[in-house]
Amino acid sequence: SLTDSPVILKILHNWVPRVSHYFDKEHYTYVGHQIVIQESIEHFGAVVWPGALALSQYLESNQEQFNLKDKKVLEIGAGTGLVSIVACILGAYVTATDLPEVLENLSYNISRNTQNMNMHKPEVRKLVWGEGLNEDFPVSTYHYDFILATDVVYHHAALDSLLATMAYFCKPGTILLWANKFRFSTDYEFLEKVCNIFNVTILAEFPESNVKLLKATVREN
Repeated sequence: SLTDSPVILKILHNWVPRVSHYFDKEHYTYVGHQIVIQESIEHFGAVVWPGALALSQYLESNQEQFNLKDKKVLEIGAGTGLVSIVACILGAYVTATDLPEVLENLSYNISRNTQNMNMHKPEVRKLVWGEGLNEDFPVSTYHYDFILATDVVYHHAALDSLLATMAYFCKPGTILLWANKFRFSTDYEFLEKVCNIFNVTILAEFPESNVKLLKATVREN
């Protein structure tokens, strides 16, 4: 299914020049809202990576194809929260998850950018890939329409846990949207594993930034 020709896109630099003199705040505009993201140089997860820009842009431009209004959305490895904020603005019930050390900055960004809007209040939760999934997110209670993941694949040791987490949350009817910068052979090896478990389509490619945006759904026997 990877042979379908994806849309070739460019990540639009639609953030506005910084008004503040702090190095750690970036201003973006999506879906008519200005979003201010505080980054932290202390942790990988606290920086806006190109996959997040690509997916935010795609969700904004393809609202008919992927209508998030009143849908249950889980973001894994939410980082700074940009994608979760965009999903929230698009009307989703959002649960943004990441490692404990990222949650403070993630919560700050999400509450700051969604507090005065008429939308479903997003939730921020700890999720360590592959750990405590049944306890923290029992299948009987939690079912998501969309799983969002951006730049979750890079040089780290948790790739098998990440794959297990994707497989755990992707039930029949769930759509996984995964945007990632492809740099290393390990990235492509992970993609191959994803293709072994899911039905996968490449929705879009952003060649300048080496980002691919993929849609995956569980194979129903």
